[in-house]
Amino acid sequence: MQETPEYEERVVSIKRVAKVVKGGRRFSFSALVVVGNGHGSVGYGTGKAGEVPEAIGKASRSAKKGFIQFPLVEGRTIAHEVVGEFGAARVIMRPAAQGTGVIAGGPVRAILESVGVKDILTKCVGTRNPHNAVRATIDGLAQLQGEEFISTFK
Repeated sequence: MQETPEYEERVVSIKRVAKVVKGGRRFSFSALVVVGNGHGSVGYGTGKAGEVPEAIGKASRSAKKGFIQFPLVEGRTIAHEVVGEFGAARVIMRPAAQGTGVIAGGPVRAILESVGVKDILTKCVGTRNPHNAVRATIDGLAQLQGEEFISTFK
């Protein structure tokens, strides 16, 4: 029997959306979900359905399809400062000393905790739109270099 890996699922946002049709408005729910393994991998996805649990399920399946791996230092922080951008959102991420904790808000915190980061300083600038903040955070994490690469400059 194959063992399934443990994933941590976090719902970042749920909102009611409307489609305008001839007879009025058709309402459905849109969900943004972040899924991570706590060891450097994370994915995000969106889902839309008539009921909230269905939308979350679709978003979760979508998130698991696009997993991305990131290098962590000592399994708790990032190796160097990065700035992720998407749309008007800019997320500045700095490594922090042990015991600092995750200093981040909303969507950024959800991603970093799902990745397994324990100590980091972040600031979200420009827009705090959850979708753009998530994409900007992923962009910043994608720029990370491993410890081996950093040590060549020291």
